[in-house]
Amino acid sequence: MTLGWALGDLLTTLFERRLDRAVSGSTEPLPEMCHALLSGRGEVSGMKLAQQVLARYQAGSTEERISFFTFLAEEMDVDPEKVAEAARVYAENPDASNLEALLVVSEPPRQELLRRLNQAPGGTAALVSMRVDLMRAAKANPSLERVDLDFRHLFASWFNRGFLVLRRITWESPANILEKIIQYEAVHEIHSWADLRLRLEPPDRRLFAFFHPAMPDDPLIFVEVALTQGVPGAIGPILTQDRSPLPPQNADTAVFYSISNCQSGLRGISFGNSLIKQVVEVLARDVPGLSRFVTLSPIPGLSDWLKEQEGATSLLGTETPDPEKLRKLAAHAGADLSPKGMKQSCGAMVNYLYEIARVETNHEAYARSRNVAASKSVQALAKEPRGK
Repeated sequence: MTLGWALGDLLTTLFERRLDRAVSGSTEPLPEMCHALLSGRGEVSGMKLAQQVLARYQAGSTEERISFFTFLAEEMDVDPEKVAEAARVYAENPDASNLEALLVVSEPPRQELLRRLNQAPGGTAALVSMRVDLMRAAKANPSLERVDLDFRHLFASWFNRGFLVLRRITWESPANILEKIIQYEAVHEIHSWADLRLRLEPPDRRLFAFFHPAMPDDPLIFVEVALTQGVPGAIGPILTQDRSPLPPQNADTAVFYSISNCQSGLRGISFGNSLIKQVVEVLARDVPGLSRFVTLSPIPGLSDWLKEQEGATSLLGTETPDPEKLRKLAAHAGADLSPKGMKQSCGAMVNYLYEIARVETNHEAYARSRNVAASKSVQALAKEPRGK
């Protein structure tokens, strides 16, 4: 076990013990505790109070948690009249002091509350978990969505790429991390420890994950990589147990065949592009013979999309859909023959080729105008009538 993992376990244990003590040591209503936390107490007392707020929240019932979110939405919101007045003053005299005054009144007090809660040991993980509850509550109460905007705004800063740490996960990694890899795998289910071992131990397999220093024992996102000769057209040969590992020096292609976001509370915070870009750099350095970097991805929404397309319903519910017709339709919207793959995308998968020199250009083109870079063969398929 490395020092990093051990330190993470120690901090988690200490935080849990402190939360237990904090629960029993506080009797104030939660809103009053939050106001006190914002009142400007010293750093040490403020940290203790932040621990108590988080402890009280975690010990609360579903109704109490919703009440807390309602408090954040209503009592910790901006004052529209003050914002309007500050905006008027700044429009008349746009100097630095008036801009500062506008920025101050434009920020909901709950943002500063979240910052102070984040200062407690384990506070970052607690707030990520809190957002899961918030998103669930917001489905029934849309007025809470503005609270979620503040969580997303702060998380986008706290989980900035500059703070993330890339680690390779191996069969020798701590068991609690490996358990979470099994738990969080969202694309191709890991059925057992033996199955996980086949994805980690062979020399032609890699798994990389992003971690945050405040959550050192809990991955944020991870990607699984297969080193192959040529670009595979199906996931079966990659996941099969009956195969001979390929010596890395004989590989010419790195296939990103599964990428999984691990933290529901970080939904909307993008890590995938940064992860793959950095992993490409690591693999290019460690395996010099690689000349191609591709993904082999399912198309989860394809089956639902096909239901809405004229002449496409015949592909649904069949064990062996017409390959050519499916390719044409998929090009408008590529083989996973597992039950999940057949249900979600009729077994179709798609290869994305990472042209290192054009990654940034293609990304900007998509972000700016939703222009999808595709091969000539895919473009040709997309031009053909859908129903034929």
